[in-house]
Amino acid sequence: MRLPLAVLLMAMACTVQSPTRASEWGCEVLLCAASDNPAWQAVATCRPPMERLIDAMKQPGFSWPTCPEGGAGKPGYDRYADCPAGWTPSVADVDSDHGSSDLSRCRRVVDQCARGAARAGRDGADGRIVDDAGITRAYSQYDSCHVVETMARPLRDKPYFFDIEEQDGSGSARQYFSLDR
Repeated sequence: MRLPLAVLLMAMACTVQSPTRASEWGCEVLLCAASDNPAWQAVATCRPPMERLIDAMKQPGFSWPTCPEGGAGKPGYDRYADCPAGWTPSVADVDSDHGSSDLSRCRRVVDQCARGAARAGRDGADGRIVDDAGITRAYSQYDSCHVVETMARPLRDKPYFFDIEEQDGSGSARQYFSLDR
């Protein structure tokens, strides 16, 4: 049985969102993502739009719903948290250049000799030691006072963010959120 063209077009029109509805959804997502205490997962009215967002993200051609009225565009994603004080973000292997720009490690150089510790060299050979905390210490035969320490960079529990414009135009505030259900 064939459906009349008018019925088919009406059915398709019902499945396509109007720009107004998409903007409303984008604003719901923005408000829910900005909910911090409690997070959106604990707010009953936030679950439907956020669940819809998570499901929509799996579809081909997904585009983030935006909320122009809320002063935020599409969100960003920042997987890694800041390194601890005294450490700097670094690529995975500082001794080789694989062209990776993924700053997945934290790095610092420790001057063992300035601390009054014995020189760290190991019989004139380069060496690496990994301790129980997961910190790798790289010793060099050429500079046994300086030890390069690296560790895995901490991951954010809320890796997505919106930069929300301040009402007075003085800048923006970054609001992190999670899409974990």
